[in-house]
Amino acid sequence: MERRVAQRSSRKRRKERQRSRPTSTPPKAAKAAPPTGDSDADRMARGYARGRKKDEEARAALVPLAPGERPRAVQVAFWVALLAGLANVVALLVDFDSAKGPQNGFTVLGSGLMFVMAWGLWHMRYWAVLGMEALLGLTILIACAALITAVNVAALIFTLVIIAAGGTLFWFLIKSMARIQMPKPPGAR
Repeated sequence: MERRVAQRSSRKRRKERQRSRPTSTPPKAAKAAPPTGDSDADRMARGYARGRKKDEEARAALVPLAPGERPRAVQVAFWVALLAGLANVVALLVDFDSAKGPQNGFTVLGSGLMFVMAWGLWHMRYWAVLGMEALLGLTILIACAALITAVNVAALIFTLVIIAAGGTLFWFLIKSMARIQMPKPPGAR
């Protein structure tokens, strides 16, 4: 018991000595002072200038779409939208869900939305690609939430495949959107 008390008191004395020693390094606040003439506004302006330069280089590297050209990502999105709309119609016709009433209306509305989106994707409409990306984003989020409730390995693999496929299509649609949004060359309709 006495030994413990002696150890505590010696630890206290060491700590007091360490606190009382003058430190040779200046405080951190003094080190972090910015050099004169370089304000936060100047650094921010240089950062924005670098960002604008990168944006201009990325826009210059984009190749406009040729007449009738459809990027592969937009073609895949078209088929996904078309097949999702057809799957909803088939599920409605074979009475996949036994619940009647408002759910049938939502199924018809969802199918119609997917068919309109497929038409817009086929005709290279910006709003259709943007809508597809929104649906893919929601699908990825729902699949991530479904990972929590995966009860077996098959469910886990299925949700991971949905996340990977949806994420990949989402990623490639971004560049396609930039090419669709590019201004038309002079004289083009």
